[in-house]
Amino acid sequence: MIEALLLNLGSRDVLSAEEENRLRSILVKDRHFAAGEDIVAEGSRPPYSTLLLDGFAARYKVMADGSRQITALHVAGDFVDLHAFPLRKMDHGIVALSACHVAFADHGDLRAITERMPHLTRLLWLDTLIDGAIHREWIVAMGRRSKRAQIAHLVCELFVRLQVVKRTRGESFQFPLTQIEMADVLGISVVHLNKTLQALRREGVFTWENRTITIVDWERLQEIAEFDPAYLSIHKEPR
Repeated sequence: MIEALLLNLGSRDVLSAEEENRLRSILVKDRHFAAGEDIVAEGSRPPYSTLLLDGFAARYKVMADGSRQITALHVAGDFVDLHAFPLRKMDHGIVALSACHVAFADHGDLRAITERMPHLTRLLWLDTLIDGAIHREWIVAMGRRSKRAQIAHLVCELFVRLQVVKRTRGESFQFPLTQIEMADVLGISVVHLNKTLQALRREGVFTWENRTITIVDWERLQEIAEFDPAYLSIHKEPR
């Protein structure tokens, strides 16, 4: 059930059989969420952290005027709220953007891991550090990149992250977001999004049809995005 998590962690370091078994033993409770349903509510104090087994989810904040900003996208193998273990209270929500299957790790079990399994603790800590690195890239993209480059960078990032957990098929991957949700990711209007997507289509770097993105020219897409995957730390070494 947690193979995507094992692929995710295993792309950064070697997991022992004992560590794999421990993760399997604590992630036994699961649940399905429909698209649009909150997985974790803002202001809640969940007694567990949630692992995304399948689907797409997003962190988000809602403004006073009702507008929404999506601050992160999560895919299979991601803990969507591992930070809730030490922070306790959630200052944002997590919503399912597609049908999602999740599993829960009780905070008591996570505490026991931190006390008894230091290597596995470091790998889980690394997971939250990579979340932070992704946030920094998104901030740079929103503040300094053109919207054309921002979209290209997001496509590059998701393709690499989904490759790690074996959720790509050739040069394609499922991308269930609506254009409204994509606009919430980028912080722009749907009209602006459409114009930018049309420009990228004319360049022939990727297609987005029937909830599937297919990369046509990877090198050119990376060039437009100024994409360097180093921030994703996808290299296996002792941690």
